[in-house]
Amino acid sequence: MTRADTHDARTTRTSSAERTRAEPTDAEPTRGERTRGERIHDKATRIHDRAVTDIPVTTEGLPDWLGPVVRAMRTVAPEQLSRFLPPKNGLGRQSAVLVLFGEGARGPELLLMERASTLRSHAGQASFPGGALDPEDGDPATTGPLRAALREAEEETGLDPTGVQVFGVLPKLYIPVSEFVVTPVLGWWHTPTPVGAVDLAETARVFAVPVADLTDPANRVTATHPSGVHSPAFTVASALVWGFTAGVIDRILHFSGWERPWDRTKEVPLDRRS
Repeated sequence: MTRADTHDARTTRTSSAERTRAEPTDAEPTRGERTRGERIHDKATRIHDRAVTDIPVTTEGLPDWLGPVVRAMRTVAPEQLSRFLPPKNGLGRQSAVLVLFGEGARGPELLLMERASTLRSHAGQASFPGGALDPEDGDPATTGPLRAALREAEEETGLDPTGVQVFGVLPKLYIPVSEFVVTPVLGWWHTPTPVGAVDLAETARVFAVPVADLTDPANRVTATHPSGVHSPAFTVASALVWGFTAGVIDRILHFSGWERPWDRTKEVPLDRRS
């Protein structure tokens, strides 16, 4: 689920994708000296130990350009986002992704990551940071997805979750092939921190995509799977963004009024293993 010198918001800002990770000090072990399990445990503990009130959901103080997203979030129905909705019997693995909006040199942008090409499933795919809920994340019906989205984003990209303002969630959606019930958590990156691939065995890179590129008709395509499935996709930042991630972005652009007419007959074929 898938890089960034921070400036004050009132001064010239650089893209979050251009900020570079600080070098480790002599006083702390480098990432290579500690196991991934140790890193994940430490980070998870920091987040799990925070009180619920440490993850407030508020739209106060958001930049004006996020207004359309907030309005869409408050009115959109699950079936308007996807035809795949959580099973009514309650089955499915609860998970969450962080749909993180930032502001870079070219204006509003979204943080994405590219999965490692060596993974057995979804190899090389672009996605939001995120993953399955852990028991310590809490109730899947309330604050669990918020904690999981922030925890996973920190584990995968190294971002500091205290710099993220959660301003809402979209309805839970379903990914049939993996049986994940996914809650898209919407965040505003008010205080960007350096990010990058924490574990190269899982993540190839972390990158920010300007919203202007996502809305550019020249970057819109229809992904066609050999199974016959057609879905919206984006060719941005040297990546093909498709599947669940592209579907969520497509719906956010549409219901926020940011979508521009694009040629849906422009197709990009997918590999059968995708």
